[in-house]
Amino acid sequence: MITVIQRVNSAQVTVACEMVGRIDKGIMALVAVEKNDSETQAQKLLNKILSYRIFADSNDRMNLSLADIGGGLLLVPQFTLAADTNSGNRPSFSPAASPEHGLQLFTYLSELALQQHPVVAFGQFGADMQVSLINNGPVTFMLKA
Repeated sequence: MITVIQRVNSAQVTVACEMVGRIDKGIMALVAVEKNDSETQAQKLLNKILSYRIFADSNDRMNLSLADIGGGLLLVPQFTLAADTNSGNRPSFSPAASPEHGLQLFTYLSELALQQHPVVAFGQFGADMQVSLINNGPVTFMLKA
């Protein structure tokens, strides 16, 4: 699994002009599932997202995690992150999981997140989403599990 996490002051997802997910200070995570991913990768990825230290402490150093600050987590499915972009001018999506497998693991990740973190919101799998955010920093990282 692959994610791009962004430290945000706020973020939201709308589908067909209706807001489906919103957080204030926290992390927005764009999440892609690859063909061979399993629940083990989903668990590892969530642990990494929740414990990755990207928030400032009292000395203005990145020493605090999302779990430490109790911020929001917005999980947004984005299969295009799994694209192979190594050749040509058009991405290949052959590394990406099938829609069924992607939905299964994104759902599993979402359920785990709800069990382990107090503030979680979601984008909508397979939808044409409009994502808006105020990136704090900007601070952006790519994580793999």
